[in-house]
Amino acid sequence: MRILITGTSQGIGQAIAKHFLDYNHEVVGIDRQESSIQHQNYIHHQIDVRDYDNLPSIEDVNILINNAGTQNEDDIDINLKALIYITEKYGIQNNIHSILNIGSASAHTGAEFPEYCASKGGILSYTKNVALRVAPYGATCNSLDPGGVITPLNECVMNDPILWEQIMHETPLKKWATTEEIAQWAYFLTVTNTFCTGQNILVDGGESINYNFIWKN
Repeated sequence: MRILITGTSQGIGQAIAKHFLDYNHEVVGIDRQESSIQHQNYIHHQIDVRDYDNLPSIEDVNILINNAGTQNEDDIDINLKALIYITEKYGIQNNIHSILNIGSASAHTGAEFPEYCASKGGILSYTKNVALRVAPYGATCNSLDPGGVITPLNECVMNDPILWEQIMHETPLKKWATTEEIAQWAYFLTVTNTFCTGQNILVDGGESINYNFIWKN
């Protein structure tokens, strides 16, 4: 299948791309940064997801994974508006098999920065809207909403022993997810799954049970 993934230069998006490549899928990545992925089945487009007029023409996308995101940098425009545009451009068509939006546990709790929570919260309802519209194609649409994930974006708290101890105190499983774990969830929800749709899947090690957000000042 042809898989389109946004935000593939690092972190969750890169791990998802590699996971699909391991299963011999054709993967197309969109990211404003260069990619380090070297694979015969991988095509990379270096472009900002907000550059609507110059987004590449990509036909017959079977799986769309909206992963590109930011924190405290035009969150509404990048995390929500661009996600909507990408979905309408590549996802709503009769070759689509599934769409997955990478959201956040903070969308469920509101326990993070205001615009970030709002942008991710919008994904929850938009996911349900899209699920209704792709159902006639036999396709699914869900959001995968992680809590803490070990990525470069989170190093400022991961490398702070005091904050890390506080975060682990708030996380019942006493660990954060690896990007590979999130990639496995992404694969399951888009390839294995054929019946769950319009749902917001919270994967956070139980952190949201406590509803406390800890970050560096």
